[in-house]
Amino acid sequence: MTDTHHRGRVRVETGPKRVRAFLGGSLVADTIRPLLVWEVPYYPAYYIPAADVRAELVGTGGTEHSPSRGTAEIFDVVTAGGVAKGAAKRFTDSPLSELRDAVRLDWAAMTEWLEEDEPVYTHPRDPYKRVDILASSRHVRVELDGTVLGESHNPRMLFETGLPTRYYLPITDLRMDLLRPSATQTHCPYKGTASYWSVELDGQVHDDLVWIYRTPLPESQKIAGLACFYNERVDVFVDGVRQPRPA
Repeated sequence: MTDTHHRGRVRVETGPKRVRAFLGGSLVADTIRPLLVWEVPYYPAYYIPAADVRAELVGTGGTEHSPSRGTAEIFDVVTAGGVAKGAAKRFTDSPLSELRDAVRLDWAAMTEWLEEDEPVYTHPRDPYKRVDILASSRHVRVELDGTVLGESHNPRMLFETGLPTRYYLPITDLRMDLLRPSATQTHCPYKGTASYWSVELDGQVHDDLVWIYRTPLPESQKIAGLACFYNERVDVFVDGVRQPRPA
C-alpha cells in the first residue's frame, strides 16, 4: 500500500491489486492503481483513475455533496452491455486532491468486480482486516428465551478484525426441528455467500437468526457447512459463561 492520506474521517490509499469492473459483459474499468477510499470506517470503496475507465460516462446534470469529499457530478455508465444510470461520480473539485482525477463506480450497479483474476463481492477486501477460523473444544451453548437452540463441544471460532467473535457449530448440534428455511442470502468478500434459517419458537418466528456458508471461499473453508447464530439476538454461553450481546 502506498500514498496514504487522511482528511477528516476519510482515508485514501493506492492499492496494489489489478481491479476490473464489468457491466453486462462489457469492461467498464481496468486499473493497476485503484484508490482505496474509506468513506465509512468499516470497509473501503474503490475509486478508479479516470484514464482507466473504458466505459462512456454521460453526465446527468445531477450533483451530490459530501462534507469530506466535496461535490460530485453524477454520470450514467454506458457500455455495449448496458446502461447503469447514475452509477458513476466524479469529485473534480474535491478537497482531497487524490480523488479529483478518479471515478467512483457504484459497486452494486456493476455486474462483476475482479481483484486480479478472482471475483470479489459486496465491497473491496480491506487490507487491514484479518479472518482467523480456529477449531476449539470449548463448550458453546446457544439459547433463545431459555430454549437451547444449539450446543457443541466442537465449534469453529471465527475472529474477524473489528467484529464480534462468531461461533460456528455443526448442524448436527442444532435443534433442526426449530429451524425454518429462509430465502435470504448475504455476501461477504472474505467468506462468500451465506444462506439463512429462521427460528420458530412457541409460535413466534425469529427471522434469519442462523446462517450457513455451504460453499465458502477457499480462505474460509473451515466453516463450510457449519451454522452460526447472531450473537446480537441470542444468548451464547461459552464454557458455561454467558457472553455479552454485541451492540
